[in-house]
Amino acid sequence: MPAKGEPVVIKKYANRRLYNTGTSTYVTLEDLAEMVKKGEEFTVQDAKTGEDITHPVLTQIIFELENKDGQNMLPIPFLRQLISFYGDQMQMVVPSFLEQSMIAFAKEQERFREQMKQTFGKAPVDMMKAPPVMKALEEQTRRNMELFQNAMRMFTPFPTPPAGGTAAEPATKEAPEKSDELKELKEQIAAMQRKIDSMG
Repeated sequence: MPAKGEPVVIKKYANRRLYNTGTSTYVTLEDLAEMVKKGEEFTVQDAKTGEDITHPVLTQIIFELENKDGQNMLPIPFLRQLISFYGDQMQMVVPSFLEQSMIAFAKEQERFREQMKQTFGKAPVDMMKAPPVMKALEEQTRRNMELFQNAMRMFTPFPTPPAGGTAAEPATKEAPEKSDELKELKEQIAAMQRKIDSMG
């Protein structure tokens, strides 16, 4: 049994079976999905090597869920845009942006649920077209953009002026080359912002 507060260890065997060491039972990907929904922390380890394979297993769960009828949450334009960032200079920023966006959305989900309940009661989820809900989602999208822009600030190329006054001027021959790299990075950032705007 894991110590209190520590994640449960799930072991994955060569035959692809998953073993929950906390309950001493074999589990499925669906069981792991339910654990995630309940907020239960777990890590997945290769039973032979001890390697942490939590990321690929969670990705596999998403793949399985996306292939169930009526459960698609990832729109094709989003998937295309996400794929386009692999290998790009912006790849290092995307995970943090997506993580912060989901954290912010999760914090707001109770408010969304309450608005949906007030508007529709216990009616089915046709509700996303409701003006109050759409307004809340648009507001969340704007907040996400602010988060993204804040993340972009860490790439600001301008050096901080020294205590004496103005920043030192570049004196090396590398300056033009750095300037070109900076211009390219700015263009990529602008392209990413345009893509995110179109998603919103």
